[in-house]
Amino acid sequence: MNYVFNGQHTIEIVALVSNSRETPVWCMIYDDLEYEHEADIFANQQKYVKPLLPYEIFMANIEAGSDKQLIIRDLVESYGLKISSKTAPGHICAVATLESIYDRYGYHILDRVLRLMVGTWEGVTQSLSANMLNGLARLVYAYGDNLKEDIFKDKLSRISIKELVRSANERRAGSLGFAEAMLIFYNKKTHATALEWNILYTTKIGKGRIDQEGIKADQDDVAEDPDEAE
Repeated sequence: MNYVFNGQHTIEIVALVSNSRETPVWCMIYDDLEYEHEADIFANQQKYVKPLLPYEIFMANIEAGSDKQLIIRDLVESYGLKISSKTAPGHICAVATLESIYDRYGYHILDRVLRLMVGTWEGVTQSLSANMLNGLARLVYAYGDNLKEDIFKDKLSRISIKELVRSANERRAGSLGFAEAMLIFYNKKTHATALEWNILYTTKIGKGRIDQEGIKADQDDVAEDPDEAE
């Protein structure tokens, strides 16, 4: 009896495309191996296997009919945006970030983040980066309805992405720096509706808690979550 320990998906794709399970496929065959030797070959071969990108995994889930990925894709496309592996205006390459925001904060937070991004910067490429999306998600979750969308769009649309990125990097690395930079520009010359800084650092997502949009969130500290490396 022969076992395939790597390449099962390739076999299935070839069979599907060729409509036959008799189609030849190049492979390496090992005979008379001890169990330990088999394990060693498998472990070392994985060192040279190119891992799938988040975009590739996301699209595979789309093809598989996964509810979460379909919901995220439809939401993104409802704002005239596109999930993509290539950088371009209106394209979101930070796929893992979209999934992370959806999992951590819920559908409605992601919806509001996308709405504010499009309404403020109209899909400019740099506005759809992982740090921008995560930074705005922090603000939206922390301040809820106290973050006024009309004020945000009016204030932040006057700030170029280049200036915002520079301000964020001067404060601290990662999405928290972006959240702080956005908060600075939001609060500028705004006294009656200014948002309190301490809320940004003290708002937490408790396990089993219902977040401000009515979605259950997992146990994470909003001010300390690691950023997506995208």
